[in-house]
Amino acid sequence: MPSLAISPDEFRRVAARIAELSAQYLTNLDSRPIVPPTTGDNSLHFLQEPLPEDGMAEEALGELSAVIDSCRAQNGRFFGYVLGSGEPVAAAADLLASVINQNVTAWRSAPSAVMIEKAVVRWLAQAIGCNDFHGYLTGGGSSANLMGLAMARETIAPANKSGAAPGGMIYASEEIHMSIPKSVALLGIGRANLRLIPTDGALRMDLAAVESAIKHDKASGKTPLAIVASAGTVKTGVIDPLPAIAAIARENKAWFHIDGAYGALAAIAEPEKFAGMNLADSLSLDPHKWLYQPLDCGCLLYRDPLAGQRTFSHSGDYARALSTDPIEGFAFFEESLELSRRFRALKLWLSLRYHGLSAFRESIRKDLRQARLLAETVARTPQLELVAAGELSAVCFRVRLGATSSDDELNRLNEQVLARTLRRGRIYLSNALVGGKFCLRACIVNHRTEDVDVEAVVPEVLTAALEVHGSTD
Repeated sequence: MPSLAISPDEFRRVAARIAELSAQYLTNLDSRPIVPPTTGDNSLHFLQEPLPEDGMAEEALGELSAVIDSCRAQNGRFFGYVLGSGEPVAAAADLLASVINQNVTAWRSAPSAVMIEKAVVRWLAQAIGCNDFHGYLTGGGSSANLMGLAMARETIAPANKSGAAPGGMIYASEEIHMSIPKSVALLGIGRANLRLIPTDGALRMDLAAVESAIKHDKASGKTPLAIVASAGTVKTGVIDPLPAIAAIARENKAWFHIDGAYGALAAIAEPEKFAGMNLADSLSLDPHKWLYQPLDCGCLLYRDPLAGQRTFSHSGDYARALSTDPIEGFAFFEESLELSRRFRALKLWLSLRYHGLSAFRESIRKDLRQARLLAETVARTPQLELVAAGELSAVCFRVRLGATSSDDELNRLNEQVLARTLRRGRIYLSNALVGGKFCLRACIVNHRTEDVDVEAVVPEVLTAALEVHGSTD
């Protein structure tokens, strides 16, 4: 009978082959087209390949080069989305985490993994000025935001036993990440009870508007559950006025949650931008963004050590902790959403130990400086319009060419320019709609990015724009 077991020597050969492919990828990364030269039809062969009845052994590794060739290349000119660049030491640690295969449910299941995760969470909290916060690693900011709002609901209007009572309200700006409306729906609060607050001229939550909305809702017998602020909106990197929002939340006995998935870790480099972040009741952040970790690695921090237990504690007899020792009896599943949890902390722990916090601090500072460089270059380029450049590393701009004047015409032009820029394959930008304007958006959260990469953005966009404009004349 075929066996799933392989010898240590066979594993060494497999691991060495994969390590060599990975090293080749990194060696050639800068020369790869960022958008892979493939199409939907070309990628169908992965879907259509039949399941082999008999094993292919090491011959199965032969297709890995094709997998790599069909992947987007995250070199220094990748400026899409808010996506970290996959630090290689952390990636190597991920292999070990998969081999030792710890299920980080509780100390008894994974002693070193639990303690390393607790250490890493403490490091993160201290690094951003939230020294007394508790927390755990998550799959990303979306799950962290969901759990933070679950804590808000269970603290302000407990629902675990009898269900959510009507009338609970959540407040967030119109610029809030899409995970907040999703969380509100999943928690049974209902998106109709999410008040999207207008923003001011700087795209920050309007304080008078949120106060007015809360006052109106309370007069109607509704209960403010939480106010959600952004420590870096996903489109433009704007930071809401955190101290003032914290004061409004306190005054109205509402939970204060901060979505810091994009920006919170930039407090390592520029803490003055994030005054008031330590006033949050809960806070999401993503090491797989601005600590450059491989996916996935999010984090939820929270102030009240009992909030997680109050919200998530519910265990079957088969999982009940048998020890009352504060260390040996610890269970993540008694204070978080997940039961099965992979050893996410190992890559971050090793990466931080290998490079040191100062290296990450300087890399974040470099990203921020390069975003300012790009914004300045766009602003002095007559064919371009700088639409938004927030306090972090997102720069939104658009092309203005010829006699085109209306926003609708400009939107269509810039959609075409973005598509042409991506087809050219030298830089990768995403898009954003800011004040009704379709923008090209560069977001720099990339430890590989050098100034020369940033300097390539404007020439590439202008070349693509001339190609598009010439084709429509």
